[in-house]
Amino acid sequence: MSSGTPVELPSALRKRRMRPSATSKRNQTFVVSLLTLCATLSIATTVGIVTILLTESFGFFSRIDLGDFLLGTEWTIGRSKNEADYKYGIWPLLLGTLRITLIAMAIAIPLGLTTAVYLSEYAPRWVRAILKPVLEILAGMPTVVLGYFAVVVITPSLLEPLGFKPYNAMAAGIAVGILCLPLVSSLAEDALQAVPRGLREAAYGLGGTRFDSVVKVVIPAAMSGIVSAFLLAFARAIGETMIVALAAGSIPTFTVDPRGPSQTMTGFIVEVFQSEDVIPGTIAYYSIYAVALTLFLLTFITTLIGQFVRRRYREAYE
Repeated sequence: MSSGTPVELPSALRKRRMRPSATSKRNQTFVVSLLTLCATLSIATTVGIVTILLTESFGFFSRIDLGDFLLGTEWTIGRSKNEADYKYGIWPLLLGTLRITLIAMAIAIPLGLTTAVYLSEYAPRWVRAILKPVLEILAGMPTVVLGYFAVVVITPSLLEPLGFKPYNAMAAGIAVGILCLPLVSSLAEDALQAVPRGLREAAYGLGGTRFDSVVKVVIPAAMSGIVSAFLLAFARAIGETMIVALAAGSIPTFTVDPRGPSQTMTGFIVEVFQSEDVIPGTIAYYSIYAVALTLFLLTFITTLIGQFVRRRYREAYE
């Protein structure tokens, strides 16, 4: 840029007057202190939750055999009042959680990514201006409504004619997939929009079609953001409770068959907390924290894998 060319400031800077003063310094100190306090509270809350999970889970793992918990295929806590009849195998709850989550991801990821590609690369501007807010409104739908939808519409209309039971994992998975669909499409569309336009124009300049540009340039360039969208949807599906409690039933089953009832880890936690028979200090009470710790480790490992994938495919542009 030549020295004689006047520099035009962005509108955000032209409309602001920034002058150093004692008041502005006091305001800055106050805001920085407030931000530091909020960050400290967030970290302290996380540390407190993890500490409670570890300490309360000790009351469970100190009384049962860890091998039975990790390798057992029966979970009967909450089904019987006699502790002698308890079975502690976590696999029925773990399989129930993973089964419904995988069904939900099989729906949310392909449909959400396809919707994001259409909105970002193919849809006219006025169509995008209408559809994206509609998707974001759908993301705010109460989960109890989707659970009720699964019970009265999805199961009777689509699944029971195929031999599914009234409470089944497939209906819950479909409803959770619908819940996660707007999350995937909205975040993935934002990631695609963030890809510099110059990359698309370079692809066209090399003779590529729009499809070539999308598949070979835009999606790979936005892969880290797309993976983040998938991770958030995965975590959302794992933690979903209301839809699962309504549509999948509350019977932990050691099977991968989606036609029968199922219970997830979150569903078990809610059921035991609401039970009047569970007394603090008992194995049933401490099992809540053991299951919550397992759920925490599952999402933590998933997040670490996602971080690795994000760093592996991350691309930065200036």
